[in-house]
Amino acid sequence: MLFHQNGYVSEDPRIEEARGHGIDRPEDLPDTMDVLIVGSGPAGVIAAAQLSQYPEVSTRLIERRPGRLEIGQADGIQARSVETFQSFGFAQEIIQEAFMLREMCFWNPDPTNPQNIVRTGRPEDDPHGVSEFPHMIVNQARVMDYFLRSAKRGPGKIEPDYGIEFVGLEIDQDHEHPVAVTVRYAAGPREGEERTVRAKYVFGCDGAASRVRKAIGRKLEGQGANHAWGVMDVLANTDFPDIRTKCAINSVNGSILLIPREGGLLFRMYVDLGEVPEDDNHEIRKTPVEEVIRRANQIIHPYTVDVKSVAWSSVYEVGHRLTDHFDDVDTEDRGTRCPRVFIAGDACHTHSAKAGQGMNVSMQDGWNLGWKLGAVLSGRADASLLDTYSEERQVIAKNLIDFDREWSTLMATPQDKLPDPKYLEEFYVKTAEFPAGFMTEYQPSLIVAGTEHQDLAKGFPVGKRFKSAEVQRVCDAVVVHQGHEATADGRWRIHVYADAAVAGADSPTTAFAQWLHNDPTSPLVAFRREGDGEATLFDVDVTYQQPYDQVDINAVPRAFKPQVGPFELNYWERVYGAIPGNDIFEQRTISRDGAVVVVRPDHYVAAVLPLDATAELAEFFAGFLHRD
Repeated sequence: MLFHQNGYVSEDPRIEEARGHGIDRPEDLPDTMDVLIVGSGPAGVIAAAQLSQYPEVSTRLIERRPGRLEIGQADGIQARSVETFQSFGFAQEIIQEAFMLREMCFWNPDPTNPQNIVRTGRPEDDPHGVSEFPHMIVNQARVMDYFLRSAKRGPGKIEPDYGIEFVGLEIDQDHEHPVAVTVRYAAGPREGEERTVRAKYVFGCDGAASRVRKAIGRKLEGQGANHAWGVMDVLANTDFPDIRTKCAINSVNGSILLIPREGGLLFRMYVDLGEVPEDDNHEIRKTPVEEVIRRANQIIHPYTVDVKSVAWSSVYEVGHRLTDHFDDVDTEDRGTRCPRVFIAGDACHTHSAKAGQGMNVSMQDGWNLGWKLGAVLSGRADASLLDTYSEERQVIAKNLIDFDREWSTLMATPQDKLPDPKYLEEFYVKTAEFPAGFMTEYQPSLIVAGTEHQDLAKGFPVGKRFKSAEVQRVCDAVVVHQGHEATADGRWRIHVYADAAVAGADSPTTAFAQWLHNDPTSPLVAFRREGDGEATLFDVDVTYQQPYDQVDINAVPRAFKPQVGPFELNYWERVYGAIPGNDIFEQRTISRDGAVVVVRPDHYVAAVLPLDATAELAEFFAGFLHRD
């Protein structure tokens, strides 16, 4: 962690000094702002945490609740989300309080006595080793707490404006702050009072009944609910042997998805309540928790669950719905005007909880838009960048719904209706990368280059998340995961993987470094503003093929050793060597001729290029970045 660049720091370095709008931040919601986030769900809080790194951008977050979320419905945290937590600085903390999923047990009817269930398989939770981070369980409320803490610790000092609800909006493109938003105080001494505030952009993260979505004329469309599940977090005594293991239980009497909760003792059960008649009119939602408990005991026979306390319960119907766009611009108007209102999470895509994707995908929605809004409003990027939010995330949501429809259908299908007894287990293993959050693949666009040079770094697929690997710092011999060094600070990463020459030799790597540091077309030069440091907009590192102790740090080109802070201190910690026996070039199939891997602020690979493709690199960034 870099924190002495502005002078000696003795207090908690994770609490950044207030800057810009973070200084003397108004307690009450102001009349105008750059960004208004509506709702403090997963998408809203991560967007706030990201925008707090842009203190020159005025950001407010309104939430109709009077205070923090206390009981969250979501609990499953995929490995991709833990990678995200690492970027925001709290992965290790939340891992300590979470429940770790190591395997998933499958239970099916006993062939000799179908009224009983027997364990038929227990595959690893991550059979393909897709991430160094775990799949875990933790209360959604705690996830929200950590992101809100990040937002408050950032230089923007963003905190929610609780007790304020969204009422409606109108857009006037000719106004400096085009979106007029009517809000109502829902709690406190001003309860019932309405007022109008104005924003340049509005981000609706206000759930499946989203008023923001309705205000821009978007509709959730798709398959209606046809299956109901009772869900409950309980403290109970039981003789079921896998009560502390994630389980898919399929019996002749229905199905259960069992999720152990963090903190020991507590566990969650999703209990199959059967098909919902078309004329039910949501009556199934009135099913008492006692009936859910009865059905659970019926399903897990010959075992029993003696429920002592119900911490939370609900009944929901599985529906798969999606909006056509995640912003206020219709297809025919795309490219003619800038979107002003965006929606995320359940506001634009709904599905079951079986795949554990709701909170996880919503967070990626919020991060995707957060850094883009920050880049545009800080004057670093063209407003056309905002069109990519809906383009990228709508496709991802559709893929999620397609997957969830298949998975939730299989979960509710009696075993004798499946192709074979192992079908559900085999499907889980085969598709493990999807629920882990690693199947997102953005297509070529303004901020995703083509794959012409993919062979240079096959382990970093363009459009997919940057898959970390270990390297060893030259300056201090510390082994680090390269991806873990990238914080959610809005910067682009340029990873340079050197050719076989030693540091400083006349080589393609040295030539690239000289261009990067000196040439007027280099992104480090072309987009540097007055007052910027050498690493303000870009974080550049280099990994040599030699072990760390064979790299002469003084011979490493200047581009890889930026000067930081007002004292212009030489920063050496982005120079790495390959680790013998654990060589990143082998791990990620990187060409020995070298490669340049460009990574977006949300840590998706934007381009793979050869070391001599300087014109291509310059052209890529010139497509959306600018100096002012």
